[in-house]
Amino acid sequence: MLRAIRSEFLKYFTTRLWWGMAIAIVASAVLFTVFFAFVFVELMPETTPDTMPPMEPVQLANSVYTAGLQVGYLLLLTIGVLQIGSEYRHKTITATFLANPRRMQALLAKAVALVGIAILNGLLSIVASTAVGALMLQLLGSDPWPSNEILRTLALSLLVLAVWALIGLGIGILIPNQVAALLIAVGVAWIVEPLVTFGLGFWEWAAQNVVQYLPTQATSAVINTIDSGTGAARLSWWGGSLVLVAYALVLAGLGIWRATREDVG
Repeated sequence: MLRAIRSEFLKYFTTRLWWGMAIAIVASAVLFTVFFAFVFVELMPETTPDTMPPMEPVQLANSVYTAGLQVGYLLLLTIGVLQIGSEYRHKTITATFLANPRRMQALLAKAVALVGIAILNGLLSIVASTAVGALMLQLLGSDPWPSNEILRTLALSLLVLAVWALIGLGIGILIPNQVAALLIAVGVAWIVEPLVTFGLGFWEWAAQNVVQYLPTQATSAVINTIDSGTGAARLSWWGGSLVLVAYALVLAGLGIWRATREDVG
């Protein structure tokens, strides 16, 4: 198993994909942190009605430090799809299964490696966003560290990235065409689901009982960011974590189950 995991890490780190994605994740974290720190601290208080309560300092800091996470988890979703999709595209999946005839072991090694890759990229993102975000909040006159609860949020953001990478792995197996898998995965997460969330927001029952279980809404609950204003109910951080893990287990589990039984000759 360890040899299989090491092989998966080598497949990833011997290509240009790893540093290209790392740069993109860090750059997006820094840019979004700077932008949203200014928006949340300078612009929102001026445009928010006086009848609405002010933003909680902890929630403000969480939102700033995880501002780049929306792009980050989309990139990890992409990495998850590519980790298996590239093998189907270049027909190397046959060689992988010949080198390790225990298909379940080979696929679980991919999953473990993906979790490690997600944690590494997440740590890079956290270091960059926290350093820049704390500086921005300090300069804008806001408390950069109002509570140690922020540590939990930063740790949970690693869980979020790992889960989205596993979701990508499952989609990449269930849709063997790499281009189609990427378009569907990113399209649903980035475009379709926000539109569905917006539409369901007009239906009170769905807003209170359905929207909170969608992946991106569960992600927002985990990291306790500022409410997007949809008026929908929100899960607790642990509830959102369980929902995300359930999505990963179902999609990655179904994908791995299918890959252990299909003909890849």
